[in-house]
Amino acid sequence: MEFFIDTANLDQITQARSLGILDGVTTNPSLMAKEGIKGNAAVMEHYRNICQIVGQNVSAEVIATDYEGMLREGLALAALHPAIVVKVPMTRDGVRALTTFSREGIRTNCTLIFSAGQALLAAKAGATYLSPFIGRLDDINSAGIELISQIVQIYRVQGYTTKILAASIRSSLHIVQCAEAGADVVTCPLSAIEGLLHHPLTNQGLAQFLADHARINADS
Repeated sequence: MEFFIDTANLDQITQARSLGILDGVTTNPSLMAKEGIKGNAAVMEHYRNICQIVGQNVSAEVIATDYEGMLREGLALAALHPAIVVKVPMTRDGVRALTTFSREGIRTNCTLIFSAGQALLAAKAGATYLSPFIGRLDDINSAGIELISQIVQIYRVQGYTTKILAASIRSSLHIVQCAEAGADVVTCPLSAIEGLLHHPLTNQGLAQFLADHARINADS
């Protein structure tokens, strides 16, 4: 399973990359706004900076909601850097744009997926990645992990190659559950990724090893 970090913060991206396990980055307008990035020129430059750090699989989202606008923005984003993956919403015009981008050889990420039917349409349109938002489903008392499992089953039966990119990850447990369900990718906050490092027995074991090492050396 691939690990993406869901942020536009360059320091967090750099920290995640330093772990040696980072495969990509996902962003959206809300994450850009959180970093105080304003104006199209500044946004485009920020995407370039992210691509220089990661070098692969950087999802950059279109803002337009109409087909022509999505094409225009998507082409401009794809021209920024080979690492760019054009992020397109699951709408009628979004599906049209996915089909066109696929024919043009432009990689895409279909976002805001909340049902298996939407996942089916995105794969049929040739999306490279598909982003089901499992945390937001959990928020309305619907099981997000079950959607991942359902999409995995459909794609296996139908032979679709679209990668399932589990999004809206809220915890380290979500990451493990997505791996169990068969997701190809998870995109997470840095805190969720770092949470996988920790277990109380690991801390206790390490403390005991260090204490024993110190005692042996003191005795000698």
